[in-house]
This record gives sequence, structure tokens and C-alpha cells, in this order.
Amino acid sequence: MPRFSAHLTCLFTEVAFPERFAAAARAGFGGCEFRFPFDYPAEEVAGWLAQSRLKNVIFNAPAGNWTAGERGIAALPGREQEFREGVHKALEYAAALGTPMIHAMAGIATGIHQQLARRTFVENLRYAAREAAKQGVVVTIEPINANDVAGYFLTTQGEAHAIREEVGEPGLKVQMDLYHAQVVEGDLAMKLRRYLPHIAHIQVAGVPGRHEPDGDNEVNYPWLFALLDELGYGGWVGCEYFPRGRTEDGLGWPGRLRHDGERK
Repeated sequence: MPRFSAHLTCLFTEVAFPERFAAAARAGFGGCEFRFPFDYPAEEVAGWLAQSRLKNVIFNAPAGNWTAGERGIAALPGREQEFREGVHKALEYAAALGTPMIHAMAGIATGIHQQLARRTFVENLRYAAREAAKQGVVVTIEPINANDVAGYFLTTQGEAHAIREEVGEPGLKVQMDLYHAQVVEGDLAMKLRRYLPHIAHIQVAGVPGRHEPDGDNEVNYPWLFALLDELGYGGWVGCEYFPRGRTEDGLGWPGRLRHDGERK
């Protein structure tokens, strides 16, 4: 069974963000992730991590005006300087928090010529990967389904890995959210077998609904977790889902999946 990381933007929302670290630790998580840490001084976030003995696995680099609907700027021409400044801000936080990965969100590219968006994305990622490598940090990109984020530039694993190859930097990896991948294209097992050496982080949620990845959804998570073990995946699996009720009430699923997997 993989190591699970609590996504603190989605989980434990019954309490304020600073209190979610301790809540995740009490629930048995050893790692955590979140959308952005930038609303708080880095030293404060580092303190919450230290007090809870959690490892921060990943967070997003600055992604434009989130409240206005932006979902990243890495593929948006004309925003290159803003993107570079965001990379350096993210790396400052990563150094303070001991974070090994940052996610560079591509953005919504509606109305932008796709070749121009791709060229911008590749050039920005090459810069980010080279800067991050100076402090041993990996940069990731993530395909996101168009039902959740209409117009997002990157939607499939194949596209993401083609861009990774074009960038040509060893410090650029792909994160595979099995929820997004199932919504867009399915065939999860074959994609894991094909791409896992280049996948730095995996995330999960039930399909449909993006709730707990338990038995009440169309994805056979016990089988996929066993496959990850078989393939030797040593990274974290981020729990980026929205609980049906209180977070704690839905946290029995790892034990149930482990039991189901052993029975099978």
C-alpha cells in the first residue's frame, strides 16, 4: 500500500488552515500537500510542519489571479516575467519548508494559438526546471480534465509526457492525478506501466464526484495501489478529494481497501 499525503486544501476544512496540519497528523498521515502556501509567511508554515511532524510533499507555484478564475500562467504568452518571479517565490518557500516538488500550472489557454501556448509552456518549463535543479527541487506538470477546468491547456498524459520530452530537463516530471486521468481517458493501468518512471507524484479521488477513493466509485483503487507496489512506486499518493461529510468520518477507506486487496 502506498504512502498517503493529505491535501490540506481539500481535507480537514472543518478547521482553519493552520490547524489542518495537526489534524492530518492525528489521522495518521505522514505527508501533506496544499494548493498554495503564499498567504502565510514561510516560517509559519514551516513551524506547523515541524510541530505536526509532517513532510510537505508538493505545492503549486503562483498561478495568476486564482479568485478571478485563472489556473496557472505557464502556457500564457506575455506572462513570462510573472511566471519567472513566481518560480523564484515558490523556490524560496520550498527551501524553507523542505519541499521536494513544485507544480507549474499551465493555465487556461482559450483563445490563444495552441502552438504559441505550447512554445511558451516549453520555454517557461525549461527555465523553471533549470532554476529548481539548483536546489534539488523537481518541477511537475499535471493534466487536468476539461470538465473541471474548461480550456485548461494540458489534458492528457500523452501530451504531458511529450512536453516533458521536448523540454529535455531531467528535473521536469509529470504528476498523474488518477481522477483527472480517468475522466479524460481511462486506461489507467497501462498508462502507469508506460509512464511511471517519469511520474513524480500521484493523486487520487473517486470518480465520479471527486469524493473518497473508496469502493463507491468506478475506479478499482485496491487493484491500482497493488499495481503501484508491483511497479516499485516509491513516491507519495496525494489524497486530493472532497469528503462527502466530515473528513475524519470518511478516513476508513485505506483500511477497507487494504482488506479488499488482501481478499482478492
